Amino acid sequence: MATAAIFSSLRRRRSPSLEAFLAPVDLTDVALVQTLAAISNDLISKFSDKCFHFQRKNSRSLIRKIEVFLVLLDYLKDSTSTLPSTALLCFKELYLLLYRSKILLHYCAKSSKLWLLLQNHSISGHFHDLSQEISTLLDVFPLKDVVELSDDVREQVELLQRQARRCRLFIDKNDESLRIRFFNFLDVFEKGEVPNSEELRSFFVGSLGIKDAKSCRVEIEFLEEQIVNHEGDVEPTVSVLNGFVALTRYCRFLLFGFEEDDVGLGFGCLRRPRKGLITQEIAETFITVPKDFCCPISLDLMRDPVIISTGQTYERSSIARWMEEGHCNCPKTGQMLVHNRLVPNRALRSLIMQWCIAHGVPLDPPETMDVSTESFAAAAPTRAALEANRATAAILIQQLANGSEGGMTVAAREIRLLAKTGKENRAFIAEAGAIPHLRKLLLSVNPVAQENSVTAMLNLSIYDKNKCRIMDEEGCLGSIVEVLRFGHTTEARENAAATLFSLSAVHDYKKRIADEGGAVEALAGLLRDGTPRGKKDAVTAIFNLSTHTDNCVRMIEAGAVTALVGALGNEGVAEEAAGALALIVRQPVGAEAVGKEEMAVAGLIAMMRCGTPRGKENAVAALLELCRSGGTAATERVVKSPMLAGLLQTLLFTGTKRARRKAASLARVFQRCENAAIHLGGLGVGYAFAGNSAAANRDSSFAGDVSVPMSISVPVL
Repeated sequence: MATAAIFSSLRRRRSPSLEAFLAPVDLTDVALVQTLAAISNDLISKFSDKCFHFQRKNSRSLIRKIEVFLVLLDYLKDSTSTLPSTALLCFKELYLLLYRSKILLHYCAKSSKLWLLLQNHSISGHFHDLSQEISTLLDVFPLKDVVELSDDVREQVELLQRQARRCRLFIDKNDESLRIRFFNFLDVFEKGEVPNSEELRSFFVGSLGIKDAKSCRVEIEFLEEQIVNHEGDVEPTVSVLNGFVALTRYCRFLLFGFEEDDVGLGFGCLRRPRKGLITQEIAETFITVPKDFCCPISLDLMRDPVIISTGQTYERSSIARWMEEGHCNCPKTGQMLVHNRLVPNRALRSLIMQWCIAHGVPLDPPETMDVSTESFAAAAPTRAALEANRATAAILIQQLANGSEGGMTVAAREIRLLAKTGKENRAFIAEAGAIPHLRKLLLSVNPVAQENSVTAMLNLSIYDKNKCRIMDEEGCLGSIVEVLRFGHTTEARENAAATLFSLSAVHDYKKRIADEGGAVEALAGLLRDGTPRGKKDAVTAIFNLSTHTDNCVRMIEAGAVTALVGALGNEGVAEEAAGALALIVRQPVGAEAVGKEEMAVAGLIAMMRCGTPRGKENAVAALLELCRSGGTAATERVVKSPMLAGLLQTLLFTGTKRARRKAASLARVFQRCENAAIHLGGLGVGYAFAGNSAAANRDSSFAGDVSVPMSISVPVL
């Protein structure tokens, strides 16, 4: 029970001190008593005058018990008599109890008021557990065997012993009344109504002493921390906690308006880590992700890490695909797999989750994850949470429309945060009319306002229906591109690129985005000269735009092809760059442009050698398409690459299913080129092409003069 009490009540804020679990083993009788006296004295001096907002009676009762122990210890530390062995065992147990008491009292003194209120029953139970263990200790303690103990000390210990035997679980009625009142406010939102503002003011300001925006934000952040660290056996549930966060956020603006707090309008918030948009939603940041948090296959931050039979950890989707493709070995070590079971690595996921929270990186659980076993996964929002957030959004949008410059900046920041999670939040924020007001802020001269507005637009754009609203808003796309080109901060420019990526998920918008003046040029510039996360956002946006065939010429004119070729040497974006090039070279004009890039073929070859599995797949696909669409000159450059034969041989047996298929097609091209060179007496690629053009087709119209003889066995797929 001791260990459970510490972990269940204290895991939220800090790990218990090691001394809470290890009793001293190398102290003499006198040293042990002196140590206990020092700990007791320190504890009393820190907490006897402390003002506990909740758990006042339980805290005072515990401190008084410790004061009696201190009287006993002060008397014994000056004694010369030897303590009985049973007394020493009791004092070692007391050592543990004192440290647990210190941690629990510190927790009650420093924790959020709202969290202590919600945990009123649980924390009261932990105080009761300590009282019971103190009672057990006193029952075992051989008071009669301790000689030279004065009568007054003995009487105090005996009195404490009798009182401890009678101790009962105590739950403060006033605290419990406030807790019920807090739940009642949530029930009002659950019914689709809005609580009375004066009652909310009385509760938050009068009863809890939350008197300004800063203290209210501290409460919100603490509750959000509990959601992140939530464990399945703790009440209230994540859904209910989300409701309380929404309620408290609503009260923050209803009661305290838009006064600044520590994260107000200062430039400090500009440098907050933020998410980078990579696939179809906002995903991991590109601030140096710890290597152990990245999947060895995809090199991306793991969302659902699993352990295979060799003990290595991978992202579930990546290793599952590896196994589905017929591989029976560990990708990292090469060891044969004993079985194909995937065991969730919850310890690593917990560390990843904590790192993401510390750096502001959202980590939504994968759709296939078993939410019942991953208690920290996002729970479905309750109606109370939705209604409270809706009411908050109305206040924020009203401030965006009519507020001061500072108020609009704070409102944009809060909309940005509110739109971070939940499609429902994103939906009603846009429905309430936030997008036109955010568009105006995009061109603000205030860097913080601009950054918050473009990031809010990014978060809103994740919801598919909002993509239409943003694109239909007159001048909105142009303003986003303007931020991408001339944004006041690096963060704003990167988020503008991420917004274009999000919007380009709709096929019909890809041409409009590419045709917007300066958009592709700015993306290419960001890919060349941006930060790692900026490059990531830029290359994914360019990749999406490249999937529209009508954008090929625009990509060439804007310098995107040159930027993509240069990005092949950057490990962080090479995979997407190769994928974009594979799309562009499908058209003859694109293949011609890529073929003119001196480092294109060399960069793709290097990626086949050192890239990720998907990167190798994209690289061989790009080379194949270059041969198909680029004519004799491009084909000759590819087939004369001296390292390609060995790389294709390796890829045919170790690559992904798609990579093996592409490698096999490219290998057939080489075989035809080799045969043509032999039959034509080495007259060259051009002559061979001319002689076979009548029967040419997409897969078979290749011949060439290969400088290094190649013989590649092509498996039947």
